[in-house]
Order: sequence, then structure tokens, then C-alpha cells
Amino acid sequence: MADLKEQRFGVEVEVVGQKRKVVAEAVQSVVGGTVKYIGHPSCYDPFELVDDKGRTWRVVADSSLTDVPAELRAELVSPILGYDDIPELQEVVRAVRRAGARSCPRAGVHIHLDCSGFECKSLINLAKLYNKQEPLILKAFGVSEERMNRYAKPMDQAFIARIEKCRRRDASEMNRLWYGYHKTSPQRYDPERYHSINFTSYLVRGSVEFRLFQFPTQKLHAGMLRAWIVFVLAPGARALNCRCSSSRKREFSEESARFDFRVFLLHLGLIGDEWKVVRSHLLSMMPGDAAWKHGRKNGKDAKPVSVLNAGKGETEPCADR
Repeated sequence: MADLKEQRFGVEVEVVGQKRKVVAEAVQSVVGGTVKYIGHPSCYDPFELVDDKGRTWRVVADSSLTDVPAELRAELVSPILGYDDIPELQEVVRAVRRAGARSCPRAGVHIHLDCSGFECKSLINLAKLYNKQEPLILKAFGVSEERMNRYAKPMDQAFIARIEKCRRRDASEMNRLWYGYHKTSPQRYDPERYHSINFTSYLVRGSVEFRLFQFPTQKLHAGMLRAWIVFVLAPGARALNCRCSSSRKREFSEESARFDFRVFLLHLGLIGDEWKVVRSHLLSMMPGDAAWKHGRKNGKDAKPVSVLNAGKGETEPCADR
């Protein structure tokens, strides 16, 4: 059985307000190594550093961050990391924040789930799991209409329809399923990448990209980043473990959204005190009550609907951890 703690990932964190060299030096203060200015390709104007573990971190330009002058736009690109690297990554984010970098309305966070070892069945399971819960997921992460129209479009239902009809299960079939035809040479910047869950990335470099995330304030938040990473790793593990999955979208209700999303998180395995802070972050933007599906009842005999008996109201403060 696959464990979410065995999954690998990478992150891209877009920030503004500080020069790329300063951001790179902030990363260096945590991971060690030497900062080098690479400078090419010029469109990225990259700085790189190889840390004390031999991993390469990059800080590059990002042309989409038009809120600020070009010299104050940066994107932090991590190496491939594992679950045990999350605390160090959190320290990196805190160091970058202390250096004066911040988020902005255009800045996003992209998390890549390493799917290089996934079979076609597992990739299909992942797409179905996401599609079924997409209305809840988009609400939970506060994905704005602007982002859904441009950088994080909802799942293409034609893609899901092709999946439902698919009978072949070899890895090469994902190309035809994603594009609708077999594309000989998929490119990283194909327009199809602008979906909230991006399979172009899998076809180019073996990772499925989740483009949902954006800090709700301008402040970088290491605890929230950890919660997002865990959220990506959990369905990855479930997609590997389950024999099949339903893609039918669940009905969205504002009244029960918080409860429904909590149930989803518990079914992903995020159950118990170990994941309490993660659940708190992930539920923080949801309306409704985590313990009551149809609102809190009055009366001494009223009891919350218990699901897997884990967590109650998830009301602890969302600390930076």
C-alpha cells in the first residue's frame, strides 16, 4: 500500500517585492551551498544554488507578476523533495518572508506530484478523484473567477468523458486522453497546462501539477504551504491504492461545504491528531460547520454527525506550522 509520506513533490512559489539574488540568498541561509548567477536563458534570468545535500534550487524571473517592476519579481523553484523535507522547506519560506518577499494577487503556488512511477490506471484514478470533488476543492482554496478563467481552469469535462470511455491502460494512452489526439511532442508551455490540475506536466516531465494555490493574504505562510503539499500527496497515494474511482461530480452545498470537505479529507487518510493542523488550514476558507452537515442543532440531545470519529470542530488557530 502506498503511503502519502512516500510520495515525492516539488514546489514553485511566486513572490514579489524583493530582488531574485536576495531571495536566493535567503534560501541559502537555510539549505547551505553557494548562490550562482546563471543569467541564461535571459527570459528567466536565473540564480541557482546547489545545497549541502547536492540538490539544485532555482530563483527565476516570472513575467506574469506584472504588479511590480521586473527586478522585483521572483519564482522559487525547489528540487524534488520528500515528505521529510517539508520542515526545511517551511524554514526556506520563512527566510524568504523575512528577506522582504511577499505574495500578491497574481502570485500563485504550484505543487508538482511526482508521478513518474504511476501507471495509466493510477493517473486516471487521480483525475477522477479530483473531478468528483472539484467544486469543494476550488471553494476550499479560494480560487478566484479570474484564476479559473486564466491560470487554473476547472477540469476539462471532455477529458473526463474520454477517460470514461477508455479501455486501454498503458501509459502512452494519457497523451491522447489529455489532448484529445496523440500529440507527438508535448511542450511544457502548451496552453492545456492552464488547468487547476495539469497533466501536460506529466507528459513532459513526469509530474502532475496542481495550480490551485494562492496565499489569501500577501504574507507567505509556511504552515499553509505544508497543508497544501499534504493535500496533494494524499490523493496521489489514494490513486495508487484504489482499484477504481468515480468521476461523477458531487453536488455542492454552501450549508454543508465545510463538513463535506472535512469528510473528504478524512477519507484521504488525513485522520487523527497528526493531521489536525493540516485539516484546520485546509478548512479555514470553507463555510458551514465541520461537525454538523446541516448546521448546528439546538437542544441537549443534539449530537454532531460523526465521520470516522476524528477531529471535532477543527477550530484551533491556523499557526505558521
